Amino acid sequence: MILASASWLPVALAVAATVAYIAPATAVRRLGPQAMRRSMIVAWLLHGLVLAFSLLGTSPHFGFAPALSVTTWLVAAVYTVESHVYPQLETRWAFSALGAVAVILALLFPGQPLHAAASPWLPLHWALGIASYGLFAAAAAHAWLMNRTEERIRLAADPHSGLPLLTIERLTFRFVSAGFVLLSATLLVGILFGESLYGTTGAHWKWDHKTVFSVLSWLTFAILLIGRARFGWRGRRAARILYIGSGLLLLAYVGSRFVIEIILGRST
Repeated sequence: MILASASWLPVALAVAATVAYIAPATAVRRLGPQAMRRSMIVAWLLHGLVLAFSLLGTSPHFGFAPALSVTTWLVAAVYTVESHVYPQLETRWAFSALGAVAVILALLFPGQPLHAAASPWLPLHWALGIASYGLFAAAAAHAWLMNRTEERIRLAADPHSGLPLLTIERLTFRFVSAGFVLLSATLLVGILFGESLYGTTGAHWKWDHKTVFSVLSWLTFAILLIGRARFGWRGRRAARILYIGSGLLLLAYVGSRFVIEIILGRST
C-alpha cells in the first residue's frame, strides 16, 4: 500500500471520481435519467484522469488493482455509450458502485513501479490484454442482464422494462467476439515476442500461472463461440460458459498479481 506517497492531485481526483460514482449509486431513485447519465459521464472522465496520472505520470505504477480499475473504466465507457443508444438500459447503480470500488482499490494498492527498460512490445501486450479484459467484463455484465431479463419473462413481469432479450443477447456475443479477437492478439504477441517481453533466452513462451489461465480462458471462449455458431447455444448455458471463461481470465493477471503483491508481498 503506497497511499502515503501519492501526490495530492491524483488522490483528490480519485476522491472526486469516487464521489461522482457514488452519487448515482445512492440516489438512483431521486435522480432523473438525464442527471444519472451526466453523473456517470463526469465520474468516467474523472476516473480516466486518475488512470492517466497513475499510468502515464512521472512515476507510473501497475498491478492487480490498476488492472481492475482500467477494466472497470472500459466497462463504464461501454455503458455510457450504450445508455445514449438504449436509454432504457438499467443497473446504473451497479456500474456506479463497481466504479467507486475500483477507484478506491487502485488508490490503496497502486501496484509496482514500471521499469523504463521494459520491452517496447510490453505496452502493446498490456493494451491488448486489458482491452480484452474490458470487453469480456462488458460481456459478463450483459450476460447477467440477459439472465435477469429471461427471469422476468418467466415470471411475467413488466415486458417493457429494460432492453429486449434478443438485443441484450446480440450485444453480449458481440462483446465476446471482439474480446476473443483481442485476447488472441494478446497471446500472439506473447508468442512472437516472448523473449523480449519476459527476458527469456531462447524461449518464446513463458509457462507461468498467467499464461496457463490465459490459454484456458481462450479455449473456453473458443468453445463458447463454436457452440453458439454450430449448436445455437444461448441463455443460461452460454452465460455459465462465459462466466467460467471470464473467471479464468481474471485469474490470469489480476489473480496472479494479487497473490504476488498482497499475499506474498513481492514485486515479481
